[in-house]
Amino acid sequence: MSAQSIRTNPQIGEQIAAALLRIGAVALRPQRPFTWTSGLKSPIYCDNRLTISYPDIRDMIAEAFAALIRENYPDAEVIAGAATGGIPHAAWVAQKLNLPMVYVRDKAKGHGKENLIEGTIQPGQKTVVIEDLISTGGDSLKVALAVNDAGAKALGVLGIFSYQFDKASQAFGEAGIPFETLTNYSQLLDVALRQGAIQAQDLEALKAWRANPSEYGK
Repeated sequence: MSAQSIRTNPQIGEQIAAALLRIGAVALRPQRPFTWTSGLKSPIYCDNRLTISYPDIRDMIAEAFAALIRENYPDAEVIAGAATGGIPHAAWVAQKLNLPMVYVRDKAKGHGKENLIEGTIQPGQKTVVIEDLISTGGDSLKVALAVNDAGAKALGVLGIFSYQFDKASQAFGEAGIPFETLTNYSQLLDVALRQGAIQAQDLEALKAWRANPSEYGK
């Protein structure tokens, strides 16, 4: 299976995009761009950690993840959550699928057993990684590669939302690891336009940001 060879049901994607907009987990502000930690100006801000406070939304997300895994990775043996945003979602997905769950730290502990992966994962076990957000792909790939380094096998990475940066597609493609998200930037813009959260004249600038985020707002 090549990178990006799996696809989420578009209807489910739009439902999740609408839910993220409704609770403010994803906010669009093309007239007053946000400033990311990196210093980049952005018309969008994503904080999918908010989803854990809404039982109906988190269950919709967990069931969508579980459906993707049942269809595309029926031989999955472990669900791995990426710290920290992917951890609760991985737990709910693992419960639905009755599978073991682990989580991967952003770096190994500096004390005790100095674990990078918490929980029990065995050599050769087929693992699906759960993320809350895929941006450039680097952090998500680190999690998948940590699973591989532990002797298990990362089948793919699934996230709630993606900015659809070309850099992420390239990184996953080079690593040979498939990835998919439940919803994405394009679906979000479609939903936001229909709902009146953005105007038609905003679309060109919003699409330009995704194509070249480093130049946005200059």
